[in-house]
Amino acid sequence: MKCPYCNHPDTKVVDSRPTEDGNSIRRRRACEICKKRFTTYEKVETIPLIIIKKDNNREQYDRGKIENGVLRACYKRPISAEAIKAAVDRIETQVFSLEEKEIPSNRIGEMVMEELKRLDEVAYVRFASVYREFKDVNTFMDELKKILG
Repeated sequence: MKCPYCNHPDTKVVDSRPTEDGNSIRRRRACEICKKRFTTYEKVETIPLIIIKKDNNREQYDRGKIENGVLRACYKRPISAEAIKAAVDRIETQVFSLEEKEIPSNRIGEMVMEELKRLDEVAYVRFASVYREFKDVNTFMDELKKILG
């Protein structure tokens, strides 16, 4: 790493630790020539994940969309914020473990439904009613029978 003060090409790492969010490494460095110290952050470079929508449009993956859907489904349900965050984390881990550059949105929707089914049945039905676009009461009842049966 080049020193930002004297441009010497060689510096040494004095201290290294993960950042609070755990997504990068904070390194304290010292220049061997001018002796000044500075901080660098190291982060894994990732290729952006692309989501293929129902209408075949493509957009970049956004964790916030999964969080919003799960939060909306869990509205006024006895589910802690930690449980919701853990569920979203599990969904995101599952999405990235596919190791694909493009993923259809319906695949993510199914992952969300499976997670909500384990988390809270009412939240599951709420999400399913929007996600599956129930046209009438019969399709809604069929989904309820899947849960009960």
